[in-house]
Amino acid sequence: MGRQRPGSPTLEEVAALAGVGRGTVSRVINNAAGVKESTRRAVERAIDELGYVPNLAARSLAGRRADAVALALTERDWRQFGEPFFSEIIRSVGDALADTSVQLLLTLVRTDVERRRFVEYARGGRVDGVLLMSVRAEDRLPDMLADAGMPTVLLGRRSGDEHVTYVDADNVGGARGAVEHLLRGGRRRIAAVTGPLDMYVARCRLRGYREALAAAGVEDVPSLVVEGDFTEDSGRRATAELLARHPDVDAVFAASDTMAAAALGVLRAAGRRVPEDVAVIGFDDFPLARHTEPSLTTVRQPLEEIGRTMVRLLMEEMEQPEVAWRHVILRTRLVVRDSA
Repeated sequence: MGRQRPGSPTLEEVAALAGVGRGTVSRVINNAAGVKESTRRAVERAIDELGYVPNLAARSLAGRRADAVALALTERDWRQFGEPFFSEIIRSVGDALADTSVQLLLTLVRTDVERRRFVEYARGGRVDGVLLMSVRAEDRLPDMLADAGMPTVLLGRRSGDEHVTYVDADNVGGARGAVEHLLRGGRRRIAAVTGPLDMYVARCRLRGYREALAAAGVEDVPSLVVEGDFTEDSGRRATAELLARHPDVDAVFAASDTMAAAALGVLRAAGRRVPEDVAVIGFDDFPLARHTEPSLTTVRQPLEEIGRTMVRLLMEEMEQPEVAWRHVILRTRLVVRDSA
């Protein structure tokens, strides 16, 4: 809560007098759902008795907003923050907010303690809405924010039946189109380097790979699939593993440009020519893809449109909290360059 004047009552004193926790006082002040009526009355009596008027509560009562939204990154692996995807999304979200009065706050939320702390922070009136990135299947943070009545929009989704507003790319269709392109080029020993399979986006890209093989009557060989984590290191490791297992591999579909670029280096070191011996396709179309040697054929995600759409949906939920969840899937496009 906001800073008190010297000698003025604190949130903890209100909680002690009411016989409740600090978080319950915060929920009552911010008129959040889920507080029993008897508890709410006890907190309100304590506030009146102590004369407690927190700055943020006063702002709320005046109908004013924080004029800030949080972009929360939930990735647990620090290496991921060096990947281009994060910087591109942050840039696109920042651009979408540039002409508004809303401040963008960037925060990391990776542990249960950080989740609880962040939900209390958001519910305390510091932000008007939350954008979430890199949420994995088991993460309850979107549900915790929804339970707190906080407008929330996900980048991607945790599963096929996500019940929080999200914006996603057509990962299945993009991967399927990439592998179909390889098949039309005569490739038949097509390997896949996936993202972490506890993320729905990675499972969708693997599904697209398998759908393309099945439609062409090409056997899906489990040992031609190696799990990565979207990083350069994992791309190198996975490609080396694939070459050891299947020296006859003639194409690699990597679930990110970063892993695909790493695959190019491993293939070159192994004496394999790209695309003559092994074709390579990535996913994302980061600037990196244009500067590899050879330049990288890849699936373009509309990252700028994703950022704009996330901001638009969040603003709409902030204006109309009762609006239904929206699920938006944006088209991808195969960009053909020299590697395939």
